[in-house]
This record gives sequence, C-alpha cells and structure tokens, in this order.
Amino acid sequence: PLYFLYKIISTINMCEHLSMQFPNENFVPVYWMATEDHDFDEINYFNFKNNKVQWNRVDGGAVGHFDTDGLQEVFEQFSKELGTTRNAIYLKNLFEEGYLNNETLTDATRYIANQLFSEFGLVIVDGDDKELKRLYTPIVAEELTEQTSFKAVSKTITALEENYKIQVNPRGINQFYLSENSRERIVLENGVYKVNNTDITFTKEEILRHLDEVPERFSPNVIMRPLYQELILPNLAYIGGGGELAYWLELKAYFETVNIPFPILLLRNSVQVVSEKQQKKLDNLSISHEELFLKQHQLLSKKVVENSVIEVDFNEKIEYLKKQFLELKKIAKKTDVSFVGAVNAQETKQIKGLQNLEKR
Repeated sequence: PLYFLYKIISTINMCEHLSMQFPNENFVPVYWMATEDHDFDEINYFNFKNNKVQWNRVDGGAVGHFDTDGLQEVFEQFSKELGTTRNAIYLKNLFEEGYLNNETLTDATRYIANQLFSEFGLVIVDGDDKELKRLYTPIVAEELTEQTSFKAVSKTITALEENYKIQVNPRGINQFYLSENSRERIVLENGVYKVNNTDITFTKEEILRHLDEVPERFSPNVIMRPLYQELILPNLAYIGGGGELAYWLELKAYFETVNIPFPILLLRNSVQVVSEKQQKKLDNLSISHEELFLKQHQLLSKKVVENSVIEVDFNEKIEYLKKQFLELKKIAKKTDVSFVGAVNAQETKQIKGLQNLEKR
C-alpha cells in the first residue's frame, strides 16, 4: 500500500528539484489514478501491528467503481488499534472522511491523496472519464482493426528477450470492455468481436459505432494504459516501480508507431523506516545504515572480522607465497621450460587454498 505514497512523494520531490535547477520553468507533479484496474486482491487489505485488516466484499469489475460499503467494519477494526494520540486522531478522521463519506473507491482515494498532497500542487487525473476516453478513440479504433500494439510490441520483445526478462506479453487486442460489475478482455474470433466471459458480440461496424457512442466502455490494459496516459497528458518523465518500468521499456516502438512522445523513465524511491528500537540495536552492534544494504553473508563476515581478536587477513601470507613461487619459477626456467606451467598451476592452487581458508 505504501508504494502509492512513495511514487507521489518521488514525483513531488523531483518537481521541486527541477524547479530549483530551472527557476523559469514550472514543473507539475501528477498522480494518475488506477481506477480502471481490477486487481482487488492486491488492494483489499493491509497489515497493521501484525494483524491483517481486510475489506471483505464481492470482487467484480474496475475497482474505482466499487462503492464503499463494508469499510465501516474496516474502520472499526483499524481505529481500535490506533490509540488516542494526535496522529491517531488525525488518521481516524482522514479514514472516516475519505472512505466513509464518499460513495466510491475513486472518490475516496482522490479525497485522501488531495488531503495529503494538495499543498504541494499535486494534480490528480482519473482516466476513467468519458471525455478523456473520447480523445483516445482513434487509437482504440486502430487497435481494434489493425492490432497495432501487438505488432509493435511483439517486435520489441523479440529484440529484447535475448538479454532481458520480458515483463508482459501483448494480446491480439489490448483492450477491456468495461461495464457495471465487469471488466473483460475484447477478443477477435473469426471476424467477430467478443467480450470474454459474456454473451456480448459485435461486428466490426458495430464495435466502431459503439466506441464512438460510449467511449467510456473501452478500457486499456497494461500495454495500452501508458500510451493513454501520455496521450491525455504528455509527461516529461514517468516515475514507477521496477515492475512497471520493465513493461514500459517494451513500449517505445509502439509509441513511435502511433507518433506519441515517449517520456523519460525514472525508478521511484524506496524507503526503509528504522524504528528507535532498531536504531539502538544497530548502534550497539556498530552497524551503519549503509551496511544494511550488504548481502547478509557479507555483513556477517565484515562484523566477524571487525570484532575478532584472531588475525584473519591472509594478504601477507599470500604475498609471501608469491615470492616463494617467483624463486621456483626461476629454477624451473633454468632446468626445463615445461616445468613453468606446473609451477604456475601449483601457485594458483595454493593461493586459492589460502583464500578459501581465510573465508572459512
């Protein structure tokens, strides 16, 4: 759940940084709401004080359309654990005003993001909007009739997959059909457009007419959503997590095909919160924050060496060994040049043996 906040904070920080570097320009942080996603299993819970706080409701369709029924029980469970400090009261009020006094999850999320970040000039965009979708209809029409994204992204994947793990693979048509409690893939079978897991079908003429009449029913999937974002509001940069940037990297050729500028990609900041108790432990063990980023075995080895009274640095011994073998090589050259290879092999073996002993 915190990634949502990290990305917004990363964006605000970047805008402030750029505004200092370029005082004559105006840099605006934008939060694009993922209201059309249908990943309810990813967002229906959070962990607090070793307890899983979960919103129990029937899943179906775009999460932004969900009403906020059932969140009163979540609030009651959550607020009992918060206590009565000033921050606790602030969080209770924020939750109540956001989730209990708004009708949909979209409205609730927009309210909370605005309460937290409005003073920093954050612009919030909800792409699930009829008029914004109307601007996008030429791209969708081309997708339905030409499968443009599949062709362009497939070429990129072929070039990338030799050295790169592919994050997502395009489908023939990368659009969903959005209705009240459903968000299902549009598929083309034998010249007929079908909405997966429903009885809805269209001819080519019917689906293009339907797109013109109700563009809000057409929802981009992971391949086309970045293009929709950049079409609606071209960005200087897109800030996302590692997984997001991995699939954005697959899309550059597609952007070029439909003549939409491709933004700079930036990885969001990550955050590690160190509690007061944890900091005391770190101080007692003489472990710096930088050392926390070492691999565990490296950290353990480093601390063992620092705290040991036993001499475990074998560098001097290895150097002494090398000098001995230097003498042996001179003798080998004077007797039979073929001996030199054997001496070199023995030197490598013994130095490696000492290094392994040092590690142990």
